[in-house]
Amino acid sequence: MYFTVQAGPAHRLPFYKTVLCVTCALFLIVNGLSLFHNLESLKSANAQTLQSSRVAERLQYLGVLVQDAESSMRGYFISGDETYLGPTRAVTADTEAEFKLLETLLADNPAQLKNLNQLHQLVRRKLGMMGQAIDVYRHGGLEEIVNIARYGEDRSGMDEIRLQTVIMIQEQSETLAARSAKFYEEYHKALVLGMGINAVAIVVLVMFYQIVRRTYFAQATVEHALQQSNENLEAMVAQRTEQLSVLSRHLISISEEEKARLSRELHDEMGAHLTSISMDITAVTQQLQKTDPELANQLRRARGTLLETVELKRRIIENLRPSLLDNLGLCAAIDSYTEDFARMTRIPCETEIGPEVDAIVRDGETSLSIALFRIVQESLTNIRKYARATRVSVTLRETADGMLVLRVIDDGVGIAADMIVKPMSHGLLGMRERALLLGGTLTIRRGRGDRGTCIEVFIPAQGKPAAESAPARPVSGQLRQRADDHIPSSPPCSIPLHSVPVHHDLAQ
Repeated sequence: MYFTVQAGPAHRLPFYKTVLCVTCALFLIVNGLSLFHNLESLKSANAQTLQSSRVAERLQYLGVLVQDAESSMRGYFISGDETYLGPTRAVTADTEAEFKLLETLLADNPAQLKNLNQLHQLVRRKLGMMGQAIDVYRHGGLEEIVNIARYGEDRSGMDEIRLQTVIMIQEQSETLAARSAKFYEEYHKALVLGMGINAVAIVVLVMFYQIVRRTYFAQATVEHALQQSNENLEAMVAQRTEQLSVLSRHLISISEEEKARLSRELHDEMGAHLTSISMDITAVTQQLQKTDPELANQLRRARGTLLETVELKRRIIENLRPSLLDNLGLCAAIDSYTEDFARMTRIPCETEIGPEVDAIVRDGETSLSIALFRIVQESLTNIRKYARATRVSVTLRETADGMLVLRVIDDGVGIAADMIVKPMSHGLLGMRERALLLGGTLTIRRGRGDRGTCIEVFIPAQGKPAAESAPARPVSGQLRQRADDHIPSSPPCSIPLHSVPVHHDLAQ
């Protein structure tokens, strides 16, 4: 799968989609404004209805006050008891309060205010006539009141008040009816407008649904195509990875076979020739010891150089294919290699190998022991070149879940994170590939105390560990016959931990 960090092309929304979106938004705004206007109109109509109802109630109550005052006055005329004059005495203040309230309610209707002023004058005149009648009664008695009622216009004044009240109530009802008609007219217009807006909004929403539906199916088609492409790419990557793994396994196998062949040829062919040359030089040196001592000394120096060549040949053979790995097993090979590492680098190297490891490796495939040894070899080589360490430890043991765990830890400068995944780090890649080929994993992290580096390898154990640790096998007769190899004896693998000392008195 390929990824890019380049910015994608700037895509713009199609113009018709923008127009549809803006149109739908405008319709919704207009619909909202229309709804707000209708609600305000309904609120105003309700307020006007309440106002008209209160005006009618106040006008009727005003008529009741005047009639009550007139009735109480007549009771006073008949009985002569002034207690009947209570409503008559309070009617002036009550009517004035009612007129002030009506003026407030009719402040927005000039015509009704004019009618209210006329009613106010009629009520004042009626109350004034009532006050005069009471004074006449007090001075002339009931007969004077009867004469005044017979020839006066008292009845017509009350009728005028009733008529003016009816006129005002009728005009208030007509005003309310006109406002209601106007409200319902605007309501019907707003209803038609709202229905039209809703219809257009529904059409726009349907168009949006169609656009979204087409976009969704197009996107689903593209995603399906991308998924198919990703699956094909993943299958290709898996196939290529499998091919590379097979190729890597084949190359590693060929490399190990070639190293073994070169090791055998160097040991058999070159070793025999060097041994023959050494024997000839020794014989010639003994013959020239008396006749030509100077030439004999040159031959001794040549033989010394030849012995150094033999030692170099031995180291090359051990690097190509450690003989201990084939004869004594992985445990002895790692022990020998760590001893050589400590002797050459003067860095203390602790080796801890579980007693069950040799049996597991012996029962498993040869590639397991070769892979573990090569990982140890590459790790110690990197430590020698780059780590600047003062102490190294190599641990190999089996876990409870049947995994072989190899840890190579140093206290050096550590390894940079980018070097772990750097493509040119062939040594690290080789170690990781060897672990992967055996179904294991290799991790690299900081060492103890966040210092140095810890290379940790987990590989499934391919053999069953023995019930008890097997004793180390003796050196074979063939190995003992290799006099020119000078193989040092190694401690048995059953020793769980040993530290290789550093001898500082080695020849410089």
